[in-house]
Formats: sequence, structure tokens, C-alpha cells
Amino acid sequence: MEKFTDMDSNKDLDGDDLLELNQFDGLPFSSRYYKLLRERKALPVWEAKCEFMESIINNQLVIVSGTAKTGQSTQIPQWCAEFCLSVQYQNGMVVCTQIHRQSTVDLALRVADEMDVNIGHEVGYNIPLQTCCSTDTVLRYCTDDVLLREMMSDPLLEQYGVVVIDQAQERTVSTDLLLGLLKDVLLSRPELRLVILTAPHSSDKLLHHYGSVPLIRLEAGRPSEVVYGAERGGVKDYLCSTLRLAMEIHQTQDPGDIVAFLATEQEIECAHAILRREGASLASSLGELVPVSLCPDQGDNLPAPTEEDSRCRKVFLTCGPTEDLFWAMHSIRFIIDAGVQKRYVYNPRIRANSIVIRPISKSQAESRKQLIGPTGKCFCLYPEATPLPAESVPHILESDITSTVLFLKRMEIAGLGNCDFIDRPDPEGLMQALEELDYLAALDDDGNLSEIGIIMSEFPLEPQMAKTLLASCEFDCVNEVLTIVSMLTAPSCFLAPPVEFKQEALECHQSFCHAEGDHFSLINVYNAYKHSQYSSYSNTKRWCDDHFLSLTALETADAVRAELVEILKRIELPVSSPAFGSKTNTLDIKRALLAGFFMQVARDIDGTGNYFMLTHKHVAQIHPLSGYGAEPPKQKLPEWVLYHEHMLSENNCIRTATEISAHEFIQMAPQYFFYNLPPSESKEVLQHIIEHGSAAPCKGKRKPQTLNNSASEEQSYERCVIQ
Repeated sequence: MEKFTDMDSNKDLDGDDLLELNQFDGLPFSSRYYKLLRERKALPVWEAKCEFMESIINNQLVIVSGTAKTGQSTQIPQWCAEFCLSVQYQNGMVVCTQIHRQSTVDLALRVADEMDVNIGHEVGYNIPLQTCCSTDTVLRYCTDDVLLREMMSDPLLEQYGVVVIDQAQERTVSTDLLLGLLKDVLLSRPELRLVILTAPHSSDKLLHHYGSVPLIRLEAGRPSEVVYGAERGGVKDYLCSTLRLAMEIHQTQDPGDIVAFLATEQEIECAHAILRREGASLASSLGELVPVSLCPDQGDNLPAPTEEDSRCRKVFLTCGPTEDLFWAMHSIRFIIDAGVQKRYVYNPRIRANSIVIRPISKSQAESRKQLIGPTGKCFCLYPEATPLPAESVPHILESDITSTVLFLKRMEIAGLGNCDFIDRPDPEGLMQALEELDYLAALDDDGNLSEIGIIMSEFPLEPQMAKTLLASCEFDCVNEVLTIVSMLTAPSCFLAPPVEFKQEALECHQSFCHAEGDHFSLINVYNAYKHSQYSSYSNTKRWCDDHFLSLTALETADAVRAELVEILKRIELPVSSPAFGSKTNTLDIKRALLAGFFMQVARDIDGTGNYFMLTHKHVAQIHPLSGYGAEPPKQKLPEWVLYHEHMLSENNCIRTATEISAHEFIQMAPQYFFYNLPPSESKEVLQHIIEHGSAAPCKGKRKPQTLNNSASEEQSYERCVIQ
């Protein structure tokens, strides 16, 4: 402990009397370092430094509990780096996880500045599709999913001496997996240190899970004023209240930006349009009111500060657990909190997500109040007595865990298959995940990963998409399937325009439609985007704006595609030459898609767009923005479709649908999957085709599908399963 105390006392020197050297890079400290050091010492976390350093020296695991603005996300990783330096990095460097990409980058930049080192050298970051590190890096920030994938090649995380898990209260699937697996890793590596940063309301559960471990509680100052609503209303009530408050603040309150926490992207879209319209009619003397949409799930980031910011008031419209994105913004003076959040809840019985609106947790409520500091004002649009849950429901209990099970099966090979979950996944969801992996040929007869399952786990994709990509290698359509998979992995590239441009945007989007279906339309969009980079357009951003497409989403898809190409080359799988447009290529793409998504096939049972899903006997419609008909009258709808996603809450729609034939489905679906389908008229139609080579008469309005001679010669209808 004396060593660390001496370290701090040296830093207290003014620097003019003694040329002090930075312990991390050996260079003299700059004057900015001392300025930031004074700010750091004013943080609530600084008072706990001695206690924390003593705890990490004498214990393998330390839990730190604090709210936003305590400084724990910036200071504790630095202290961990000092701890590793004290033993000359014998046990490795420091890694700190985050749940959002932007906060990962922002924190790394801030900490590099505070440590007076260069970003990408002593301090770095690693987020999906972007790495900024070097061999000199001693402190690395990364998203939790990135660290999880590292464990596939380094199960014991031997390059790290300290692992810091931040935002543990958010209970993402990746964070829960890390917390469970690291408990086992600590037993194998006594020299490893694990630090868990969480919110106060979640610390007791972590203590119960890990037993007798040190808990350091941090206290932050309360915001100056919190105003609660009289009663909780519906969506229309809190949305109207948010808009009214934002306008009232702009007209009557002192300068300062506003953050409004809503529940859904649709509410943000609506609020943005209204504020933009109403703000334009205000007197110029009030200054400009600028609404800013911020939906991290759609790839949105905080805009970079500009000189014009001082002459306007921004209203940040956001949803979800995005509190950490605003931690470093000193311009925020007002918070409007609707007190509700949107969650996707997966139902394994019908293999579909539904959207549920529920109250936020106490941890989220406190974090939002802390964002404004002592001089701001927080408007909570719910009564003070509203019972909020202590923490949000862990995502692992409400998500499709097929990817999680595939990962854990891969970790079994590495000797780390035992994951001590804080909350164990639902048994029904676990059984459905194992069944799905078995259908995809990812498991062998003993329930272990098969050879194809091991290859599937190499890709940062959902198992069905990974299987589709592998199948494309056999059907010689890798180039096209790479594009489809990348576009589906990235956020949607189709922007929702303001109301006045809705028709124009619809026409632009329809210009990319492909007769074979939405998957093929995605290839058209990507190819047009790549062509725009070399066309007469002055820049790609203008081309995207003109076509109501998201440049960020297309850039993400391009980066995902490049990463997948590298993985294919590394594991020595072929990448085919482009052949998009030929009949053979079209058929091959559909076969590859069916190899992975044969569980997501539906049939139009009456010719009016009511699609019956074979696996669970639900009926849904194709999404209105599909290429199969955005506006009535719809074009001729296909009888059989393969779809990418079924959403119960969005008007019960299936999204990204492509026409297939019953014969193609029979050829690609595993035999035991077909016979396990529940009884239905559609299954009888398929059975008749297997037995007689043509469709049986339908009981509904659909005409029977006939098998022409050319198709008969081309297909033998023996099931083609990629093994």
C-alpha cells in the first residue's frame, strides 16, 4: 500500500519544481494531466482509492457499487492498471467491458487523456468491427461480446491480470455469461483479479452469488430537484407530456440541453417530427430547438459537438439503457423520464419475439437522475410512490439462447463448459435451443459439437445465418450470401422519413425490389451502395440521403462482410465469384437460405396473404414494407415463403420474406424435422408432394402447386442436408 500512496503523493507535486515522468510511457507529464488530476480527485470514487487498492491486493474478486457520475468507470480501471504495473505486468494487462460501443470508445478516449498517454498505445479499445490497440496497450476497453469471443481462443484469458466487468446491473446475455464463466476461471488462475462495477440495487444479488467478497459502496450527490408526475398514464399521455415539457423548458428555462427517455423507436420518431415542426415556429430570440434521435440498436451515435451548439438547445430523444452515453456531457440540464422501457421477450414455443413495455428499474431511474448533477432538474412522468423493480429482468431469461448454447458447447471443448449463471436460463428455452442446433447438424449423436458446429461457432453470427453461409460454400453462391448475411446482421438500412417524404421514400425503396424476394432486394441495395462509391455522385452520404438509406447501416454491413470474408479465408473455405442474376445462382441462394432457415417457412393458406407458419401453426402477414406489396393492391403473393423474422407486436408480421417452392423446402429440410412438424393442411400438401410428386388439392382458396417437367428433371427431391 505504501507504494501506491507514494505514487499519488508524487503526482501532487506541481511539476514546475520537478520534472515528473509518466510511469506508463516514461515521458514527462503535460500541464493538462495535472488539470485533469484535480478534477479526478473531486470525484466521489476517489475517496475509496486506498480501500479499493487494498482490496484488490488481498482478494481475487471485488465488487464496487455506485451510481452514475461517481467516476468508477474511468478511475477504477486506471487503478487496476497501476496494480498490474506494480507487479511489472507479470499476470497480464487490464480489460474493462462495456455494453455500448460508443461508451466504450468515449471512455477509452477520456482515460487516455487522464493518463496522459496516446489512444491506441497504452490505452486502447476493441469494439465489433473496430480495434484500436497495440502491443504497448496496458488498459483496454471493449464491449462484453468482444471479450466473450476472445474466450473461445483464450479460455482462461491469460493475457489479462485484471478483468473489470462494468454495468453488471444491465444483465446483458454476454455480461451474464462472463460473470458465470469467470467464476470458474478464477479457480484455475489464482493470480487473476475480477472487479465488478454495478449499481447499488444490484449489489446484494451479486454478493449472494459470489459469497463473502469485499463490497465497496460509493455515494454520489443527489440532483438538485426532482419533479414527479401525478399519475401514470398510457403511451399517449407520457409522449404528450414529454413534448409539452420540452417546449415549456425551451421557452421559460435557462440554457441547457434536454434528454428525454421514451420507450420505443416509434415514439422517438413521432416526437422528433413534432418537435422539429413546432420548434420551427418559435421566435428566433429563443434560439433554435434541435431534436436529436438516439437509438443505439439502430446504430445511432451522439453527434460530435460543433460551434453552433452554444446557440441552440438540443433535445436528445432516446430509449433503452442509454444513460452511460451521456455521462461526459456537461451541457445537459434537464431530464424527462417516462419511466418505461421496451424489451424484446422471446417465446421459444413459437420462435418469435414480442415487444413488452414495462417500468424501468430503480437502478435506471437513479442513473437518469444523476446525469444532470446538482444544478439541473429531472422530470419523472410517474408518481414518486410508483413501485419500480430493483433491477431489470436478466436478458438471458427473455432471449433466444441458441447462440449462447452454441458458444457454451464450444467452451466445453476448451474445458470451460460449466457456467455458473446468476439466473439460470429457462429450461424450455434451453431445450428449444438444443433442438434447433440438432436440426442444423451442429451437434453429434452424443450432444457435443459436430465438425460443422465447430465451424459455425467461428462466425459472429446467429447459428441459422452461420449455417446458411456454410451451405453457400457447397452451392457456390458465397459472394451473394455474404451480402445477405451482412445486411441482415447490420441495423436496417431503410430510413423512416418525415411524413411529407413518405411516398418519395417508398418509391426509392421499391426501386431496389427484386422479383425473387426481400433477401435478393438486400443484394440490390448493397450493390447499388458499392456502385455509388465509384459513380458520378460527389459522395456516398449524398447518395444515401437521396435514396432514404442509412449510411451508417450500410457501412456496418460492409465491415461485417469484410470480417466474414477474412474468417472464411482463415478457415480455408472458398469465396465464389459474383454470379448474381442468373437462374442457377438464384436457385442456389434459395437452397443456401433454406439450409439455415428451413424452420422459418410459411404458406399462404387462402391467397390473401395469411401465412401459416409450419413450426407452430400461427398465422401472420408479410410486413407492409416488404417488396411483396407496400400498398394495396398487393402484387401476386407467393404461396410459400422463407422469412427472416417473426414479430408478434408489429401487427403480427413476418419480415424479409423470399419466395420458395414446396419442392425446394422438401429438398433442404432434414427428414426428422419434417416429420416432427405439427399436423396441418400445409404438411399434408408437402407429404403429398413427397409421395406423388405433385401437390394435393387444397381445402382453402389456393390453387394446387403443380410440378412442371423442367423442374422435375432438375430436382430429385432427395433431401439435401449439409452435414
